Amino acid sequence: MKGRKLWVPLGLTTALVAGSVLSGCGSDKATNGSAQGNAGSNGAPVKLQMAMAASGLPAPDADDIKKTIDQKLNVDLQLTAIASGDDYKSQIRVRLSGGNFPDLFSVDFSDVKEFADKGLLLDLTPYMDKELKGTKDFVVGLTPNILKKVTVNGKMYAVPRTADVPFSSMWVRKDWLEKLSLKTPTNLEEFLTVAKAFTEQDPDGNGKKDTYGMTGAKLDSFATIFGAYGVGQPGTFYQKDGKVMNAYYDPAMPDALKYIKSLFDAGVVDPEIMTNKGNVEVQKAFQGKAGLIFKGWTDIAKDEFVAQYKAINPKADWVQMNPVKGPGGQYDGTYDYDRPSRYWVIPKALEKDKAKLQKVFDLINYVSGKEGNTLVMYGLEGKHYNMKNGKLEPTDLMAKEGNYFNLYQITGRPNKEYLAIKFPNQAAATEFAIKTPRISTFDSSVIPPSGFNKADADRFAEEEMIKFVTGKRPISEYADFLKTLETTFKYKTYVDEGAKQIKEQGFVK
Repeated sequence: MKGRKLWVPLGLTTALVAGSVLSGCGSDKATNGSAQGNAGSNGAPVKLQMAMAASGLPAPDADDIKKTIDQKLNVDLQLTAIASGDDYKSQIRVRLSGGNFPDLFSVDFSDVKEFADKGLLLDLTPYMDKELKGTKDFVVGLTPNILKKVTVNGKMYAVPRTADVPFSSMWVRKDWLEKLSLKTPTNLEEFLTVAKAFTEQDPDGNGKKDTYGMTGAKLDSFATIFGAYGVGQPGTFYQKDGKVMNAYYDPAMPDALKYIKSLFDAGVVDPEIMTNKGNVEVQKAFQGKAGLIFKGWTDIAKDEFVAQYKAINPKADWVQMNPVKGPGGQYDGTYDYDRPSRYWVIPKALEKDKAKLQKVFDLINYVSGKEGNTLVMYGLEGKHYNMKNGKLEPTDLMAKEGNYFNLYQITGRPNKEYLAIKFPNQAAATEFAIKTPRISTFDSSVIPPSGFNKADADRFAEEEMIKFVTGKRPISEYADFLKTLETTFKYKTYVDEGAKQIKEQGFVK
């Protein structure tokens, strides 16, 4: 972060809150939500402070996105990126308590509610159909239900970044299947058969019994199994039989756990699957230690990773497979399709500075419009990409210099188009992950009630779920597990409040 503006000491808060609305800014307007401002006028640039939890931002003189936005909108955009999410949260709270507000900053949804209840955030509801119309049209066009996700007490206090798309799926060693004359598993019975064969029939041909059917990291490894029973990932909220369901209370959960336990009982699971950390499971897969893994294409299909496992074994061929069918359907786990990937808020104090507030609106609208969105996705034409016959073609500099562009994608991007251009060699993998069926969840709608410690409840629940599938606790005690979850950790209070919030946002009647 060399050359970047640091957080301003609280001693300077008065000057910062007052701001500098410089000459020539009083006529700033946004027509139909487009960024007009007085870019190109003789007025001095308006300083805008923007803050987020992120890393990888270059120095201002090497930041083509900042320089272009500054010129287009006649601003001096100062983006502060803090690598540690915890450090960022604490520093934001320090700034807010001192009245030293950034002009635009990202927070968690729970913070949106807390800060809104304290009167610290600007209510954006009156601006959505005029000043921010371009932004509204953009985010709703990409994620239709997303505005429901930023509604608190019937009002909108955040500009959402469009939802991400799913990346994960189950991967299988195709060359191992072919060597053992097996087909890609399509149901639970076949999944166990293939996993046993990968464990017992020496698929790597080294004459040693040193392979396992599957590897992964904790319970997420079994997403396709939970999905086959129509059960969400442990702890998730989703709709079932017309009602809000929490996965722990799903009647099919014990059956899903029994099947997963059968995999452990058969000895086909990496014995370290519940302790694997730091993506070590991917390295195990690449080294030929297992033939099935649930992982994102970003960890397996990128050119550099294909090169890694091909260097170990040129015949290795990792391919995505459809989720297996079971009594509850065919789903690759769960996904919150409407979850904003960021929540951007504006301090209420900025309401008094109409000209500066308009500049913030101009910035948000600009990156939501065609010109600005293209800039923050792909960089500069003629440098990071070229247009040939109406098609955008990346240059080598896009990959070399463009890793930070996403930090300026305030309201997001059309993911399918973006991924196809940024990762052309992975187009099939990205398309597969996007189209794979999943149980749609509502977790981003839920703010835990006061007095409920979600971290402690989640930790306990995960420990017990692991005991169930590894045989350290009989699944016959599942009802006792729920009772403890409710009495000791007040989990039912959380579930009831979650269902209420999901209904209030209109996802389930």
